[in-house]
Amino acid sequence: MTRLIIATTVLIVLFLASSVHAGVADAAAIVTRLHDNLLSVMKEADALAVKGRYQRLSPEIERSFHLRLMARVTSGTTWKKAATAQKDSLTRAFTRLSVATYASRFDGYSGQRFETTGERPGPRATHLVDTRILSPGEQPVPLTYVLKQIDGRWGIVDVLLDTGISELAVRRSEYRSVLKKGGVDGLITVLNAKADELLSP
Repeated sequence: MTRLIIATTVLIVLFLASSVHAGVADAAAIVTRLHDNLLSVMKEADALAVKGRYQRLSPEIERSFHLRLMARVTSGTTWKKAATAQKDSLTRAFTRLSVATYASRFDGYSGQRFETTGERPGPRATHLVDTRILSPGEQPVPLTYVLKQIDGRWGIVDVLLDTGISELAVRRSEYRSVLKKGGVDGLITVLNAKADELLSP
């Protein structure tokens, strides 16, 4: 009986270990898939124009990021006080601006490529994927993706820039004054206006 218990315990430990490894692999694969999509869009940037790039990137970004969580974090304590309809509208506006930002930034291709340089556990049950953008004749630009598993799905929740600054923290700082003046509805208006500006020809 003792041997049976030991054998069963070993099998459970091995199963859990393999599940964790598979989950981490899924996290890294999300970053790779996002980069592949960005490169594809960059290579067709001129033909697509900004609105075409938006349409191509939108499903991939929505699949790769936990955008509702990011909208909640950037809106701070205001999120708790907001009605469900306001939370939904804020998530849509945040998503729209996020996709528009990528469509605006990645507007051409001149030999760039993405490289994953490492992975490591992060704080609060997150997983960090270290990458860099390589451009001919320029210094590499490091980017670290912070991923978290929510409801069984890994997704990006933050991007750490080459200076180590959290993009989510920057947004939260920018939104604070808007929320103070206009609340959630005011922030929704501002985010949509910024998206419109980025998407205008």
